[in-house]
Amino acid sequence: MSSIDWTVLIVTLVAVVVYGVFIGRGQKSNESYLKADNKMPWYIVLIGIMATQASAITFLSAPGQAYTDGMRFVQYYFGLPLAMIVICITFIPIFQRLNVYTAYEYLENRFDKKTRVLTSLLFLFSRGLSTGISIYAPSIILSSVLNWNIYLTNVLTGGILLIYTYIGGAKAIAHTQKLQFLIILGTMAFAGYLLIQDMPDGIGFNDALYLAGKSGKLNVITTEFDWKDKYNIWSGLIGGFFLALSYFGTDQSQVGRYITAKDNTNAKMGLLLNGLVKIPMQFAILLIGALLFAFFSLKPAPIYFNERSYQHLKETKPEQAAVFEKEHQDLQIQFNAESKEILKLKETHSPQLKKTIEEFKNTQAQVKALHGRVEEAINQSNDNAEKTDTNYIFLYFVKNTLPAGMIGLLFAVIFLASWGSISAALNSLAACSLKDVHLLFRKDIPDEKTELKYSRLHTLAWGIFSIGVAMFATQMGSLIEAVNVLGSLFYGPILGIFLVAFYYKKIDGANVFIAAILSEITVIAVYQFDIVSFLWLNVIGAAAVIIFSAIGLLFYKQKTVN
Repeated sequence: MSSIDWTVLIVTLVAVVVYGVFIGRGQKSNESYLKADNKMPWYIVLIGIMATQASAITFLSAPGQAYTDGMRFVQYYFGLPLAMIVICITFIPIFQRLNVYTAYEYLENRFDKKTRVLTSLLFLFSRGLSTGISIYAPSIILSSVLNWNIYLTNVLTGGILLIYTYIGGAKAIAHTQKLQFLIILGTMAFAGYLLIQDMPDGIGFNDALYLAGKSGKLNVITTEFDWKDKYNIWSGLIGGFFLALSYFGTDQSQVGRYITAKDNTNAKMGLLLNGLVKIPMQFAILLIGALLFAFFSLKPAPIYFNERSYQHLKETKPEQAAVFEKEHQDLQIQFNAESKEILKLKETHSPQLKKTIEEFKNTQAQVKALHGRVEEAINQSNDNAEKTDTNYIFLYFVKNTLPAGMIGLLFAVIFLASWGSISAALNSLAACSLKDVHLLFRKDIPDEKTELKYSRLHTLAWGIFSIGVAMFATQMGSLIEAVNVLGSLFYGPILGIFLVAFYYKKIDGANVFIAAILSEITVIAVYQFDIVSFLWLNVIGAAAVIIFSAIGLLFYKQKTVN
């Protein structure tokens, strides 16, 4: 990067940290540190909810996901608006009425202490792991740009955001998320504009869309039903609904955002608007990936977007790399020529256009097959290599195409997006481990000053834990997919517990406790045997808790009669 880029990057990050420390100063109680004194208006709640979900993984990995698999990932969010309505009707009024610090406090009132602790532990384990992945995502960038060791960059990335998170708590998080998200949206929109501007002369937005469409990257809706297909309209509407219901309704990292609202109205407005805005935002981010495919159809693309991994292959197996490069060069010349020919003929609707499109798709398949062979060779030559280069596609474009200053700002954006989600996650993890575990088993009640000190120590401990998890994230492939798979392993049973609590009043704590354990075992077994795609795990987990609870109720009644 140039000196201008470094200046833009450092100034932006330092400004956010200083602002967070300043706005979050003067914390005197847990009410302020964990719940921001319940003073947040709806627009801060909305931005907090979106920033917590839209981590660096969203902005780094999503364009690469669309580049490799098309835009069908957007269907993952189709169940979101309906889930927001259900949460506003059922979850928010209960949480607001009880004035809870965590979502799991309600479960002790409804069931018992052990059910509260079990559910909180499921959340702590899943969210702690996924926060580690969120730290790793921006670490890739710093490691790639500076050629630094990835483990060192994990420590730096996770450590810097701890400064304002540790000091300022929920208040600092909410206000820094507001600043971060405004910078992020503006910068990503400008990056999309520059992507179109950098197309070859005479190629406009409509041309790029046409080419992306012919390559199959605009596959926004896929209606064919397949249990093992990860992204189609059915898994998105049904599986996505259950995942969103669990994530926004029972995951403390999100519950912690809207329980800081002034009242029910502000909390509901923030959630409902999130349901309306999230799909178009995700669509736009994925569209950048589809347009990137068009961009590299018209201009030379690298043989592998993770340049460091490919360099290792060149050094260890130079002859094999040379063969790959010769084949890649020939295919690229052919692919670029066919792409330009399609755009030249697109208005003619001639037989030649149809023939050229078929040749284009055939070459595209050959390019994909070559990429697969290169990837396999890289993984065989280096045990520490990442499984795919999906997370590097957008990064490669940023590094090699955008002007000075813009590169530094986009790197800052990915850091800021990461900080927004990680800081909220650390705050929620601290709230749960303190309120649902630590203080729950203490006989004495500490004073406000001591409890605030404990909250900060829990925040610090979870920050260290998440950095530790990030050290092992290199083997997870596409990060946006990995974090959602991880969530789907736990969100279903957690949601099932809450659904039983809300709607199945005859079920007691002992029954739902056993049902939840059996449900989690079922979900893990289904995942291990690869029976269905991961989105369906959310449906299975929630349904399993309800079914096992119903069976337990029948057994309990029978036992009582006898």
